[in-house]
Amino acid sequence: MICLSGVKVSGCFEKTWFHKIIRPARRGLLAGLLAGSALSVAQAAEPDPFQIFAPLAYPQPVNLYHSGNGAPGPMAWKNRADYNIHVHVDPATHTLSGSETLTYTNNSPESLSTLWLQLDQNIYQQGSRGAYAAPQRLQDHTDGMIIEAVALSADGRETPLTPLVSDTRMQVPLPQALPGKGGHLTLKVSWHYTIPGEWGGRTGFSQNQDGEMYEIAQFYPRMAVYDDQRGWDTAPYLGQEFYLDYGDFDYSVTVPKGFLVAGSGALTNPDAVLSAQEKARLAQAATSETRIMIRTPEDVQAIVHQPQTETQTWQFHMANTRDIAFVASPTLLWDAARLNLPALEGSDSKNPAPRLAMSVYPAEAAGAGKWDRSTEYVKHAIEYFSGKWFPYPWPNAVNVGGHGAAMEYPGIVFDGKEDAGAELFWVTTHELGHGWFPMIVGSNERRNAFMDEGFNTFIDVYASDHFNHGEFAPKHDVEFAPQTGHPADDIVPVLKDQSAPVLMTPADLISEKYRHSVTYFKGAYGLQLLREQILGADRFDRAFQHYIALWAFRHPTPSDFFRVMESEAGEDLSWFWRGWYFKNWGPDYRLKSVSYVNGNPVQGARVQVENKGWLPLPVVLAITWMDGSSARLTIPTETWSQRNTVTLQIPGKLAIRSAVLDPDHMIPDLNRADNSFTVKLTAAHQFAPSAASTPTVQGASAP
Repeated sequence: MICLSGVKVSGCFEKTWFHKIIRPARRGLLAGLLAGSALSVAQAAEPDPFQIFAPLAYPQPVNLYHSGNGAPGPMAWKNRADYNIHVHVDPATHTLSGSETLTYTNNSPESLSTLWLQLDQNIYQQGSRGAYAAPQRLQDHTDGMIIEAVALSADGRETPLTPLVSDTRMQVPLPQALPGKGGHLTLKVSWHYTIPGEWGGRTGFSQNQDGEMYEIAQFYPRMAVYDDQRGWDTAPYLGQEFYLDYGDFDYSVTVPKGFLVAGSGALTNPDAVLSAQEKARLAQAATSETRIMIRTPEDVQAIVHQPQTETQTWQFHMANTRDIAFVASPTLLWDAARLNLPALEGSDSKNPAPRLAMSVYPAEAAGAGKWDRSTEYVKHAIEYFSGKWFPYPWPNAVNVGGHGAAMEYPGIVFDGKEDAGAELFWVTTHELGHGWFPMIVGSNERRNAFMDEGFNTFIDVYASDHFNHGEFAPKHDVEFAPQTGHPADDIVPVLKDQSAPVLMTPADLISEKYRHSVTYFKGAYGLQLLREQILGADRFDRAFQHYIALWAFRHPTPSDFFRVMESEAGEDLSWFWRGWYFKNWGPDYRLKSVSYVNGNPVQGARVQVENKGWLPLPVVLAITWMDGSSARLTIPTETWSQRNTVTLQIPGKLAIRSAVLDPDHMIPDLNRADNSFTVKLTAAHQFAPSAASTPTVQGASAP
């Protein structure tokens, strides 16, 4: 049954329009054309239901590690990396030197004869793979990460090891294989490197009006992931994203006295590094819904004009995280407010309650429409995402106003000190949203970028709607609906671009031209279509929340996501995954004609609709009668499973003034020029003509 509901009409009627409308399917005709990764010529050909609705073989099979419902399998495992790190930042030489004690636990069923670590700083070396892959980003160079020593520590003894460095990876052969199913070892590594300038992008030093600022990330040798997909995942760092295991971090940062250090996790030695006034202000912020200045402009001026020869060491702890980062500078203002979140379970002196939203930024970033509102945005993002999707698992959230990296790490994000207004809200919300994707749900960013950037941009869209009665809604920036703010219209050029990569393209193969339009925008809009046009909010939200909970602090694949959404939402979505993720297909409907039964509007109307697109999303047909009353019906996807043309029987009433497909532009129809009809009648037949009369019916495209 199809139901109509409108101002004056409500009812259901049989789908009599299905009979005799079957168009012969042309199996095999487009097999070669559909092999392409972009739009392909198939988009312009007649849709083939046998290919659109064919079973879809997911890239990752079901096995003991990945279940058919998308959940981790009965023998699923994940390895663990715990760190104790000590680093020293020397502003005089712009160097960072460090040492770490890494405890690695092998929970896999296999023994490991070697370990692999990531040395991301080596991307800045002359001749690095990243320098060749993205030369526009790496015009300057350093010597990379200089490994001073690597040793295996056991029973109070250290055994030196000889690592093999290959670009941004370091292989460490072990004297004895590390057993699986819980075997663990302790590795000690010491290193140093020259900190890049602003050209470092995600890690570097820059100049504020009152002095230098160090935004430090990817600064320590990080364990590569050993998983059930590839074993060691050793994709080189080419400037894209990361893939890391989880563990507990204790780390310390030694800097000149007077520097402020803000980092991932909780500060564990406040008495040693904060003044009595700063500690009192933090206590006030812990009960405040609005920001409290912890370090004021006056405090900064007093510090920067008193050169120091002494150093201070700031100590932090963060549990169950895949990474850490920090910022250090004497020039930073600091404000904070409480996060309305429950105390962390099992919290102790290392993870104290209450939890804080914080911002640190130089004086030139302050202002009513600028960073004065940053902590307000931080507070909203963390609280909203926690309530809507999954609880935020860490003590604090810090927004840094720096040289403009626009980059995320667990518990801390780096944004631009010049950001203001809506752009500051959007970038803050986006970078903090990465706390969920991929910091909580630990997908492989280096291979499946849409699972972090697309998923995160999706949740950002609703955060914009939610904040302050939609003050910055709708989201309309480089990441989402960049041209007009209407995603259904703005995505069409991407779907029509035969050079555009598909969402399943590996991250390193997506050029900068398409990074935002495909990975971010298309990735996010696909979920919005799934939520608002296919499943509905209730079914989608329940399934998406279930996906997050199942894979929190684990490593899902795209196939896991597809399976969870199908199983939990109760829907076969293979046609959607194929068209939107594996292809760049889009919907394209045509309203072919409007006529009356026996030429009499009272006996009902026939509206003929044709599907010309390869992604048959549900589409709304809006009918308006001559008296101004109207009704809508939704044509479901299954309509097109055996045919490309249907005739809809509309109950009798008056003559129809107009019929429009997708009147609200909710789906990305590739050609809207043929989506509507204005029905023109002679004046004598506008209202309820007799059964014997035969009014003249004309169809004219309406804008």
